[in-house]
Amino acid sequence: MTLKEPLPVAPGTDDARAGRPHRATAWPEARAAAVRAGASARAGRAPLGVPLGQALGQVLAEPLRALTDLPPFDTSAMDGWAVAGPGPWTVRAEGAVLAGHTSEAVAADGEAVRIATGAPVPAGTTAVVRTEHSRTEGALLHALREVVPGQDIRPRGQECRSGDELLPAGTVVTPAVLGLAAAAGYDELPVPPRPRVEILVLGDELLTTGLPHDGLIRDALGPMLGPWLTALGAEVLATRRIGDEAEELYAAVTGSAADLVLTTGGTAAGPVDHVHGVLAKAGATLLVDGVKVRPGHPMLLARLAAEPEPTRPESARPEPALLPDPAQPGTAPSGPTGARPAPSARVRHLVGLPGNPLAAVSGLLTLAEPLLAALTGAAAEAAVPPRVPVQDEVHGHPYDTRLVPVVRRGGRAVPLRYNGPAMLRGIAAADGLAVVPPGGACPGQELDVLDLPWPAAEGAVPAQGACFT
Repeated sequence: MTLKEPLPVAPGTDDARAGRPHRATAWPEARAAAVRAGASARAGRAPLGVPLGQALGQVLAEPLRALTDLPPFDTSAMDGWAVAGPGPWTVRAEGAVLAGHTSEAVAADGEAVRIATGAPVPAGTTAVVRTEHSRTEGALLHALREVVPGQDIRPRGQECRSGDELLPAGTVVTPAVLGLAAAAGYDELPVPPRPRVEILVLGDELLTTGLPHDGLIRDALGPMLGPWLTALGAEVLATRRIGDEAEELYAAVTGSAADLVLTTGGTAAGPVDHVHGVLAKAGATLLVDGVKVRPGHPMLLARLAAEPEPTRPESARPEPALLPDPAQPGTAPSGPTGARPAPSARVRHLVGLPGNPLAAVSGLLTLAEPLLAALTGAAAEAAVPPRVPVQDEVHGHPYDTRLVPVVRRGGRAVPLRYNGPAMLRGIAAADGLAVVPPGGACPGQELDVLDLPWPAAEGAVPAQGACFT
C-alpha cells in the first residue's frame, strides 16, 4: 500500500480527499462519534485499584458498594447518658463508654451510664440523653426534656447496609467521595487506567525557541497541548516534533504505545499534508473526516489497526526531534532511542488537529476531549455542557457551527475578541467556548458553553460589537 491509497471509511462517513465529494460531519454528530470511539476502546480495559490518596479527580470504574454496615454498630450521636427504661435513673459508678473502645456493659432498667459521641451503645439502652438536657442529684439522673425511645442513637445500618450501592460507576472522585469510601471500608478505589496520549507536532516551519524569522514561526501547540490533556485526565507520554516527511510520521504513528495519538497540522490536502496517506498505509478507518465547525473544520478522527504494520529497523528510521513534555517538568527525554516506545497494539485512535492554534483547540474540544472522557467513564457528565445566555450578538457561519471564546460575567457569556483560527489571545483569556449555531446568536440567546479546565484570566477583552469572521 502506498501513502496515496484511500483509507477505509466508516459507514456514513464521506471520503475527504481530492476527486471525491466531501460532506463533513455535523459538529454534534462528530462529538457523539468521539464518545462512541472512546467507549468502544474502554471495553476490556481492566480497572486499576488506586489508593484513596491518589484517586482524587478520577472516576469510579465500578459502582461503589458498602463493604460494611454504616454505622457498623449502634452508636451514640451525642455526648450524654445511655439510659434504660423510664427515669429518673441510677447513675452507674463505673467509667464511661468511650468511642474506639469495646464495651461489655449492659444497661438494666432504671440505670444510666456515661457515653461519648461515637461510642457503641450498651445493650438494653432505650435512648441517649444529652448532657445539656439532664441534671444529676446525687446518684440520680433526671431528664430536663421528654425522652423518646431511640433518641440520639444511630442504629446499625442507618446509612447503608453491606452491599448497598453508594455511588454509580462514572462518579467523579471528590474529597467527599473519598471520605465515604473510607467510611465504607475501602483502602483503594477502582478507577479506569489513565488514557495514554502521545502528541506529534508536525511541520518544518516550527521553532521551539527564540523569535520567528525567515518564514519560521514559534510552535504554540507543543507547549499547550500536553498540560491541557493532563488537565483532562490523560497521561501524556511525550510531545514529539515530526518534520514534513510522510515516512517519519508513519513510523511515529505506528510505533506509538499510546491509546490516543494526537497530531497537529497535515490534515488538509496540501503538498506536505500527509496524515490521510499515513492513516491509509497504517490500515486505519476514518470515523470523522472533517467537521462542520469554524474554526477547525479539517479535523479528523481515525481508528487505528489493532496490530500495526512492521516498521523499519531502528537504524533505518529517521529520528524526529524530541520536545520536553510541558505536563511533566523534569522528564524531558534524554535521547531518541530511550524515548521511543516499542510498537504496540495499545494504539487505538488518532485525532488529527488542524495546525492553526485556535482551530486546534476546536479539534481538541470537539474530538479529543469527549473521546478521553468516554475512555475514563466521564462521558455522560462531559456530554451535557451548561447553557448560558450570551450578552452580545455573535455573528455565525451560514452553514457551520462556530466555537467562540467567552468569559462569564454576571451570569452571561461575553464573547471575546481575537477569535481567528490562528489566534490564541482570545482563548487565553476565556473560561469557555460558546457553541454558536449556523446563522449566529442574538443577545440573550442561550448557548452551550464548553468549559475549560481552569479559571478565566482577569482582564479579558469583550468583543464590543466586533464582527466574527
